[in-house]
Amino acid sequence: MRRTLLRGMLNLLPLVFSLWLFWSVLVSLDSLGISLLKLFGWSDPINGSGFTLIILIFMLVGLSFSVSPIQWIYHKVESQLLRFPLFKTVYGASKDLAALVGQEKQHINKQTVLVKQANGSYVVGFITAQKVPDSLNQALPEGDWVPVLVQLSYQVAGITSLVSRKDLIEVDWSFEDAMRFMLTAGISQTGNGTHHSIDKNKQP
Repeated sequence: MRRTLLRGMLNLLPLVFSLWLFWSVLVSLDSLGISLLKLFGWSDPINGSGFTLIILIFMLVGLSFSVSPIQWIYHKVESQLLRFPLFKTVYGASKDLAALVGQEKQHINKQTVLVKQANGSYVVGFITAQKVPDSLNQALPEGDWVPVLVQLSYQVAGITSLVSRKDLIEVDWSFEDAMRFMLTAGISQTGNGTHHSIDKNKQP
């Protein structure tokens, strides 16, 4: 009985949580849009009209940013607001998160690698850029250094290490599958049947 209950919870809760999260976002956007409609004089907007308004606003903003003068004005306003330390911290974190969500196509180019540890074990990581900033590169020993993100299990946070490219083993593993594996501490084995090393001669 206990095992059956636990099995049902483990199978149902991820689906329920995902649906609840998406529904909460939709309801929040709809409420925000309805508040805007009431502000502009629509006293009794119907359900869903607020969400439609928010989507239209997003589309209009996206179209407007294709015009150079709008981009110039936005960057000017942004640079002035970033002069305030607290705003800079909050806005910078929010912008980085938005940029991360918007980089789905770039995820394909994030190379999954194995990083050899001193005890002979390996850590799964991702090459996040093809070079390190010049200020770091000048402080590092001579070599081809790249930033490698090691995601922590069951956490949003990760550790960024600077690793010499010669000490990495490139792996033919998609970003999504590798990230799922790391976030679940190896519990998720989705799509791992076709993984293989690209260059076995690059053993550190």
